Amino acid sequence: MYMLSPEGIVNSWNAGAQRFKGYTAEEIIGQHFSKFYPAEDQESGKPSRALRIAAEQGKYEEEGWRVHKNGRRFWASVVLDPIRDDAGQLIGFAKITRDVTERRQAQEALRASEERFRLLVQGVTDYAIYMLSPSGQVTNWNQGAQRIKGYTENEVLGTSFSRFYTPEDQEAGIPAAALRKAADDGRTEMEGWRVRKDGTRFWAHVIIDAIRNDMGDLIGFAKITRDITERMETARALEQAREALFQAQKMDAIGKLTGGIAHDFNNLLAVIVSGLERLKSRPDDAPNPKVLASMERAANRASSLTEQLLAFARKQPLKRERHNLNELLRTFDPVLQQVTDRTVRVHFNLAATLGEVMVDATQFEVAILNLMTNSRDAMPKGGNLTVSTEEVILRPGEIPSLPAGRYAKVTVSDDGDGMTAEVAARAFEPFFTTKPVGEGTGMGLSQVFGFVKQSDGDLTIHSAPGQGTSISVYLPVDNSLESGKAE
Repeated sequence: MYMLSPEGIVNSWNAGAQRFKGYTAEEIIGQHFSKFYPAEDQESGKPSRALRIAAEQGKYEEEGWRVHKNGRRFWASVVLDPIRDDAGQLIGFAKITRDVTERRQAQEALRASEERFRLLVQGVTDYAIYMLSPSGQVTNWNQGAQRIKGYTENEVLGTSFSRFYTPEDQEAGIPAAALRKAADDGRTEMEGWRVRKDGTRFWAHVIIDAIRNDMGDLIGFAKITRDITERMETARALEQAREALFQAQKMDAIGKLTGGIAHDFNNLLAVIVSGLERLKSRPDDAPNPKVLASMERAANRASSLTEQLLAFARKQPLKRERHNLNELLRTFDPVLQQVTDRTVRVHFNLAATLGEVMVDATQFEVAILNLMTNSRDAMPKGGNLTVSTEEVILRPGEIPSLPAGRYAKVTVSDDGDGMTAEVAARAFEPFFTTKPVGEGTGMGLSQVFGFVKQSDGDLTIHSAPGQGTSISVYLPVDNSLESGKAE
């Protein structure tokens, strides 16, 4: 803060002026104030214009560069007031200078940041990014919005964003509801149909964020829209392809199942029909015992095949009772031993304790016989066949189809030829077999699968070529008896 003569000569100087400009009072009093201006301003006559404007208009205000004694520039806010005597004669000027360099730097940084942000937003063409007023009027518009929606900035500024919604969504009040949700929750995110300027529709992913000032007042919304029509159509096409594949696989499975049933029943019925024809051709002769025996075997085989199909379809009637699987296996031991020949050594590793399960004992025996028969056939040159039991506690998700809990586990394993992953994946399909024609129906493992599933259990298979096969059956331990004891 200092005084100037009418000609601009410094005639007073305070401590603040010395701090801002670096000059002591002795150095500057008597000097022209134009020395505080940059050389270019001095050359353009800016100091003299400032004095003239102040004298004519009663005040002069500006911001601009000024020069420190050491040559450093600073940004100054300047006020120049004329001083007059009682007669109105100009006797000098009062000058106040403030160093506002930091404020200007902050403003420049903010302006630069805003410009960078504007360029960034405008440079994005894959997203429609724009602002809305609290009532939903469009207040700015980027290139991405123009590309996706078809409107230029002049066409859309000041209009309601609801114009981008389908007529049915507008009637349902969805645009207003979206703003309310964003205002209440801070953000809303949705997908739906939107409409371009030309009337075509596209599937959009939309995010609306509420914008509030430092006081918490709602000042508008930021809206980002992305056209994901292609992604949605790709997902839809993929889903259709999956459905088509599933249908094809289902029809293929039905075809194989039907073919297998027809083939087996044809063979069995042929025996029965042939026997009946022989009996009819000789009505007066006594029935041939061999013919009757072959017809009986065919009928029994057909009945067995029907039971296996029912087992796979989980439609067979089960007589489920509480059993200890160790005891069932010991009871079945003589029957199980007959499955193998001298080249196959059978081992039983039964757990010391095993929780009881609810199971049909007869169907369990058939399932174990089927597993052992498959193991035996996988060892044409002989080997080891092991039947083992243990109680396990499954963790959640350990076997996806089973809940966590206690299970009795029965494993039939061999050191035979083993299977590839592809063959193992199909091992439980009905009529699927790797055996030569006439040596297997492909129904054994499917019976095991159906029985175990119908008993609320599941099974796993581990096999590799040359490393044998291990199939484990998991049946849930019945806790009701233990609960009764606890009560």
